[in-house]
Amino acid sequence: MIRIFLSTLLAAAIASPALAAEDHKPAHGGVVVETKAGDMELVAKPDRMVLHLSDHGKPMKLTSGTGKITVFNGNEKAEAPLMLVGDTLEAKGSFKVPAGTKVLADVSLNGKPAVAARFTLK
Repeated sequence: MIRIFLSTLLAAAIASPALAAEDHKPAHGGVVVETKAGDMELVAKPDRMVLHLSDHGKPMKLTSGTGKITVFNGNEKAEAPLMLVGDTLEAKGSFKVPAGTKVLADVSLNGKPAVAARFTLK
């Protein structure tokens, strides 16, 4: 009996990381990182950056959101404010977004303390 219990427990422990990884797949074609505030998916385009937020795979309902995005491309740096647009945060501007570009998003959501998310574009 104990052997069956331990086998079941081991199988669940092995399967758990695989199940958790599914929550972190990009739903909008961007790059996903996990933060204390939930998962953030950055969709980077030359004219705008969009942050999609989710909690356990479900889109997060935003009542307020502010922040700043900083794009690092070699020695160049571009910054833009993030504005709440529906249930996303968006920054408009002119951005260089080739693979390897680093992006830092500092955001405050729904009146909670600010969190930072670091992305590397693919």
